Amino acid sequence: MAFAKHYRWSDNDRRMGPFIYARERDKLYRPLALVLSSGRGEEPEYEGGCTLRASAFGHTFIAALPSIVRPWKRWVDCSKYEWSRSEAGGYWDRHPREYGFSLSGSGRVGGGQFLQVFLGAQTHDSRTTQDWCWFLPWTEWRHVRRSLYDLQGGHYWTEPKGLRFDHDSYVTRKAAEDACPSKTFAFKDYDGEALTACTRIEEREWRFGAGWFKWLSVFRKPIIRRSLDIAFSGETGERKGSWKGGTIGHSIEMLPGELHEAAFCRYCAEHQMTYEGEVVL
Repeated sequence: MAFAKHYRWSDNDRRMGPFIYARERDKLYRPLALVLSSGRGEEPEYEGGCTLRASAFGHTFIAALPSIVRPWKRWVDCSKYEWSRSEAGGYWDRHPREYGFSLSGSGRVGGGQFLQVFLGAQTHDSRTTQDWCWFLPWTEWRHVRRSLYDLQGGHYWTEPKGLRFDHDSYVTRKAAEDACPSKTFAFKDYDGEALTACTRIEEREWRFGAGWFKWLSVFRKPIIRRSLDIAFSGETGERKGSWKGGTIGHSIEMLPGELHEAAFCRYCAEHQMTYEGEVVL
């Protein structure tokens, strides 16, 4: 039986014969996992055979194994389509089979945990993939508040509880945002283009525990983040004008005691922009 070849896990791989050791440099991604994978089969430039992966505390160890588990595959018939040029009339759609589990960060605010249990074919298609996933509610943070603030950092408006993501709710949010006091600043982008930025202050709050575990918030302080929402008059950044495009707006986290001007000046200094002062409308 052939062993896996050409297997790659990260940029930090150290190969020792049929084994790979890697240490994660990203402190936010340190999974606890044990996964048996079949690989994709007849694609040596990817995973060429079975592997057993064990990950814990930022360390990953992978052992190449004989082909004891076969990849999942199905024949895709393209012969009925005019655009098909395949001499065989179709192709094999191949994906690995995996068995085991992985527990890793969910990527959400507060660093909750996401559990995946692998039960077979991993096709990335909800109709055929075989796994079970769950955000662990006793590790999650739930969003409870979104508020807008005025020019001096005082409370202006808080989003009503139960507001949905429908048309009427959008109108309510948009009206509050448009009416909220804002400031406009002039600046020059990294290439000298003159632009303006409209800024508003927003604050969000998360509390610990979700679902039946909301009561856990009694034992943890809430996470409160105040941000400066920035809307530019045109594209900014080195990617503007390209197919990727620049940015026309986003938010930045504000430091304690900062207001509109101080936060935007800091942003300009960090992004090769030249601050030119407030625009009086």
